[in-house]
Amino acid sequence: MSKFVGVRFRPQGKVYDFDVGHFVLSPGSHVILETERGLALGTVVTVSKTVEKGQNRPPLKKVYRLANDGDLKQHRRNLEREKAGHAYCLECIKKLGLQMNLVSVESLFDGTKLTFFYTADGRVDFRELVKMLVKAYRVRIEMRQIGVRNRAKMCGGIGRCGQELCCCTFISNFQPVSVRMAKEQGLSLNPSKISGLCGRLMCCLAFEHGTYCDLKGKFPSWGKIVQTKTGQGRVVRQNILKESVTVQLEDGKELDVSLEEIIEKTDVSPQEKQGLHD
Repeated sequence: MSKFVGVRFRPQGKVYDFDVGHFVLSPGSHVILETERGLALGTVVTVSKTVEKGQNRPPLKKVYRLANDGDLKQHRRNLEREKAGHAYCLECIKKLGLQMNLVSVESLFDGTKLTFFYTADGRVDFRELVKMLVKAYRVRIEMRQIGVRNRAKMCGGIGRCGQELCCCTFISNFQPVSVRMAKEQGLSLNPSKISGLCGRLMCCLAFEHGTYCDLKGKFPSWGKIVQTKTGQGRVVRQNILKESVTVQLEDGKELDVSLEEIIEKTDVSPQEKQGLHD
């Protein structure tokens, strides 16, 4: 049996699994890890979990060692360098008149490479920009174009719900979001009401979709003829969170009733259905 923990390299970054080896780790521990780009400093964000023998899991990279004071100082120097690099790159972009928006700057742990993340509507000729950055920092420079959802994740912000953006707090991987999800949740299809700060459909539509589908299984479908204490009517609306439906009675009045107060009818005559539709 082996144990593994989840590690983040950035506060809102993706969680990666690493084999703990002989180390005893807990959430909040700082560790040095071997990655494809070299050594990196990460923070443990999950408790240790055990992998039973026989489970089909790909081999995990191991935790290299625990981080010491020197590693934490190096990390702070990298953060200062990233901040200075961000400011200098903005000056260069303005000087060259490039049509691009700088989002973030990341440095490798050993300081041998700086990666500049940006957004742009199309291709950007940043060869002169790279020459200026190399001359200033004497390290490898990478320019990486990202999408608007990743930009929102890196920059952060407050959503229309009043809470911090989901992508900045707990979403590690972006899932496809469709208008159909908004329809099934009974939301307005006005783009301004179902779009997030990034301009794309809100991520909460995707991770709440499963819950809505499970809850809707208990509801009578739209147009279903049901019997209430007040009389017979047709379901015209569903309120999933309140676990109630709006029923249109035979006299045209609408009534909100809970699921416990209705009885579905299965033997409705065509005449009854026609009367309700009329």
